[in-house]
This record gives sequence, structure tokens and C-alpha cells, in this order.
Amino acid sequence: MVFLVAALLLFGAVLGTVAHAPVSFSLVAAVVIAAWLGVFALRERHARRRGPFAG
Repeated sequence: MVFLVAALLLFGAVLGTVAHAPVSFSLVAAVVIAAWLGVFALRERHARRRGPFAG
């Protein structure tokens, strides 16, 4: 429950910050975050295919 409250507070703070930022900055930040998550997902998929002790 505490985790949920903390996540909602953090989410509200981030949305409040984005609401006051210029649209171009928000779009650039969104693209950077999406690329970061994409790279992370590809690395995780690659690591799962190789196995836990593949190095």
C-alpha cells in the first residue's frame, strides 16, 4: 500500500513538471525515455535467450 501511495505521488510530481515544461522539451524527453526502455528490453530479451550462466 505504501508503495502504491509513493508511486502515485511520484507520478503526480512528474506530470506536474511536464505540464509546466515546453512541449518540445516534453517530446524530446519522451523520445529519450522510449529509446532507453527499448534498449533495456532488447538487452533483457537477449540475456534471457543466452541463459543465466552464459557470461
